[in-house]
Amino acid sequence: MLFKEKELSGWGNYPKVKTKLLKPRYVEEVRQILKYKNNVARGLGRSYGDQSVNEDHFTTDLSALNHFISFDAEKGILECEAGVCLADIISTFAPKGWFPLITPGTKFVTIGGAIANDIHGKAHHVDGSFSSCVLEFKILLADGSLLTASRKENPDLFWANFGGLGLLGFIISAKIKLRKIETTYFITKSIKISNIEEMLDAFDQYDQQYQYSVAWIDPLAKGKSLGKGVLSLGNHATVAQLSPAKQKSPLKISSPAKLTLPFFLPDFSLNKYTVSVLNKAIEIVQSQNGSITHYESFFYPLDAIHYWNRGYGKRGFIQYQFVIPPVNGSYNITRILTKIASSGCVPFLNVLKKLGKAQTEMLSFPMEGYTFAIDFPVTKNLPSLIRDLDEMVLHMQGRIYLGKDAMLDEKTFRAMYPNFEKWLAVKQKYDPTNFFSSNIARRLGLKAKKDENKLVIH
Repeated sequence: MLFKEKELSGWGNYPKVKTKLLKPRYVEEVRQILKYKNNVARGLGRSYGDQSVNEDHFTTDLSALNHFISFDAEKGILECEAGVCLADIISTFAPKGWFPLITPGTKFVTIGGAIANDIHGKAHHVDGSFSSCVLEFKILLADGSLLTASRKENPDLFWANFGGLGLLGFIISAKIKLRKIETTYFITKSIKISNIEEMLDAFDQYDQQYQYSVAWIDPLAKGKSLGKGVLSLGNHATVAQLSPAKQKSPLKISSPAKLTLPFFLPDFSLNKYTVSVLNKAIEIVQSQNGSITHYESFFYPLDAIHYWNRGYGKRGFIQYQFVIPPVNGSYNITRILTKIASSGCVPFLNVLKKLGKAQTEMLSFPMEGYTFAIDFPVTKNLPSLIRDLDEMVLHMQGRIYLGKDAMLDEKTFRAMYPNFEKWLAVKQKYDPTNFFSSNIARRLGLKAKKDENKLVIH
């Protein structure tokens, strides 16, 4: 198989690297790729940073492996190839009364990528992360072995892949559990909040009443208004809760997005003034959501515009996501937001969620506490701010989401993820030659101790 020299990046368009791109069409062609050492899998490229790029080495695009294999209509168990994305699942199975059990803020993420980043959503405190819905998966190792990994079969390999950033093998297919639904609508409630203390109190107040919760936080608010925003809540709607008009098509799915941002906007187009205007518009939209909301606007508002990431300009952006424990939550969040407000780096979007308890002991990100996802355009002052924020998050016993990270250093990573050595032991066992690597793997030292072993291709 021939490769193509190409410049690639994650969804944040930062960093951009030159790589050797391979795109197999079916599983047997993936086997042929095992001759190309120093490789990483890539799906639809929705990881924000350098997780699925491999500078001066090989990147394998597995998005063509996007076929359904089987579906148990009684139990809602889907077996599919790793290149299937959530949008494929929704368009096919939502009309039949099934929906992804776990979903992030975009439906354009592949099953392989969902496992590699152990994605989570607005209901982590109830449903957990993506590992909750995965029964098993098949993974092609560097030596040519095709193994099944589950909670009972090769359990170390199973758990190490959740948050493992695709560094253990090529995930070929998976069996996942879908959620039974009556409608594709949600009963929603929006609450305007004045400051961060009120926001955290509101999360606690509605914790048991609503399955889904997320808050937009005004990134420019200061002083007594620091942390002000809108808390959005939701539960799955039943047919009986819909209006007569909506009851005629309770499992309606959305049409493909018609809007596309055709080019990168100039870097100067994002400044304090435009950010202020855009966030005021977001506040109005969030606070005026109706009591019945379709899944598209509830889960995936940004999917309405193709290539919305171009709005940050060619310089790119990062999405800085961290989680800190609930203890002293208001005080610690205030310190972080105050630091950002005084930095000169203007955040574009600021989203807060509440996470439940951690499910794995390796590199999966979610842990009990509050998680912020903050979009920063890349500027010369940003790396210094991120280093300071990393130190603050570490001191607060929190950690950074590796699935979106672009700037974390190895020492801080190891302190944030004390179980990383358990993951390295699994890497040593299943990929001792470091066949699978990437920019983030090299940046964080995610490699087996020895790589001189010879591969045996089956």
